[in-house]
Amino acid sequence: MAKGIFVVGTDTDVGKTVVTAGLLHVLRSKGHRATYFKGALSGAIEEGNKLIPGDTDLVSQVSGLKEPYENITPYIFKTAISPHLAAQIEDNPIELNIIKAKFEKLKEKYDFIITEGSGGIICPLINRDEEIYTLGDLIKDLNMSTVVVARGGVGTINHTVLTVKYIESMGIKVKGIIINNYEDNYITQDNIKVIGKLTGISIVGKFKTIDNLDKGNIDNIRTVASRIFNDKSIIEWMEEL
Repeated sequence: MAKGIFVVGTDTDVGKTVVTAGLLHVLRSKGHRATYFKGALSGAIEEGNKLIPGDTDLVSQVSGLKEPYENITPYIFKTAISPHLAAQIEDNPIELNIIKAKFEKLKEKYDFIITEGSGGIICPLINRDEEIYTLGDLIKDLNMSTVVVARGGVGTINHTVLTVKYIESMGIKVKGIIINNYEDNYITQDNIKVIGKLTGISIVGKFKTIDNLDKGNIDNIRTVASRIFNDKSIIEWMEEL
């Protein structure tokens, strides 16, 4: 039976895609049948007549995953806003049954699935009538546990603790916290200690800033991830799906 983990960020652009790419690389580099999944992506890059999902593309390049984008990211929007609003603007409503069907197909093909969220835990995916379906609802429906990606600097205590507490209030497990753009200084070290005390959740990784990422230097992601994580630890975070 397939196992998986859901990567949640404390905020938009916290770096969860880079971390996810690194995690998937570690699994696949050890020979595991592992894949990526992201139910909906906003802000895709337009190339000719195609929309390229940037996050999906980066993760695939870093990890060597060859799965067609439509299989691992069923909803791709050009507008760089919350998926529920992008779906409305682009007249392409998100259907939960399509996301679930794509996910089920991946469960049949792969042993491990690393799923990445869109924005933070309360990011709306569907807003119809009186119903708002959020990222947290999707995590529950997919029966997944989470790891939280957080910043290390000023403000992260509030963002991280609130994210963890909200996830737990939904009955979802938090298996660990990963600090992205980690800097070895007094402020970051103290933030990590306080977050640990307030949440009771272990810091399972400190992901340093990736140099030259804007120039497409994806080798650095592989190098940093391989130094921080090992496949056995990642698999230990996962639950059966």
